[in-house]
Amino acid sequence: MSTEQANNDLIWDMDEFQHRQMATEFVKRFENKLCVYSGSVEQLYSNYNIFFPEDEGRKMVILPDPYAYHDTFQSVPEDAIQMTGLTIVPGELIGRQGLHLTIPFKSDGKKKYRAVPLQAGLRAINKRRPADKPFLPILMKGDLREIESKVPALHLHSIRLDKLGSRSALERSGIQQVISQKLPAIQ
Repeated sequence: MSTEQANNDLIWDMDEFQHRQMATEFVKRFENKLCVYSGSVEQLYSNYNIFFPEDEGRKMVILPDPYAYHDTFQSVPEDAIQMTGLTIVPGELIGRQGLHLTIPFKSDGKKKYRAVPLQAGLRAINKRRPADKPFLPILMKGDLREIESKVPALHLHSIRLDKLGSRSALERSGIQQVISQKLPAIQ
């Protein structure tokens, strides 16, 4: 596997963003607070930096800390990652302050969204889930989006510990602990 291919999931294209500076500031708020997954190398990174190199044009590059190998989880299969339909949006989008979580639901056969304060939403989701299947949000390439060509948003994926059968209970617990400890820091 070439280096370019291995790193492809860590280079996010921002060509389509109308308000790139706003998206840049928004995504930097999550640096080292949400783990990032790379399917091409099956790794989950918990310690990384986000860069916007001028020589890369309109790209965002995620660089894992090479000296923090203990903060990288190896052999995480792609089928352990699932889409959630949940999105983090800035409160300004909905006339509120702070970060909010949009939660999809159906009403009258139509898909609608309810926005709740981010931390309250994360707690409510985890209260409804069984202890052995916690909600563990992560990011991957393509999760940074722009709503109505003006407001940045982050779609969330989640890692399913029950799909990490080849990992020991200690390793699964470590992944859960790292993700869970980072979540309260997101403001």
